[in-house]
Amino acid sequence: MPFYKLFYHFVWATKRREPLIMPEFEAQLYSAIAAKVKEMNGIVHAIGGMEEHVHLATSVPPKLSLATFIGEVKGNSSHFVNHVIVPEYKLYWQDEYGVLSFAEKSLPSIVRYIKNQKKHHSDGSIRDNLERFSP
Repeated sequence: MPFYKLFYHFVWATKRREPLIMPEFEAQLYSAIAAKVKEMNGIVHAIGGMEEHVHLATSVPPKLSLATFIGEVKGNSSHFVNHVIVPEYKLYWQDEYGVLSFAEKSLPSIVRYIKNQKKHHSDGSIRDNLERFSP
């Protein structure tokens, strides 16, 4: 495997930004996302979000395109919710997503931001550049 230090912050939302990520299965959803990232030889740095969107800080192997990577993560996670966690549930993701690359020195700040999503959204301290997932 090649040596790489590539850091990405992905954000994506549920279809029509509906509040579909329920507290009852949020942790299982994040575990499914982490498992898929690891299956693709990626590294999970942080996963968090709100009822209608997810943030993922990750390192993606250079052999994978970012579009392929996030497509696999999104597809696998919605399938897992709809067929394993809550059969017949209708969790769908929007086609769009946002992705930013960042330097390793920013990793602690990005991880903190993702892990504190609920606080940032409740007190209005969100960072617009880290919340965009469509033009």
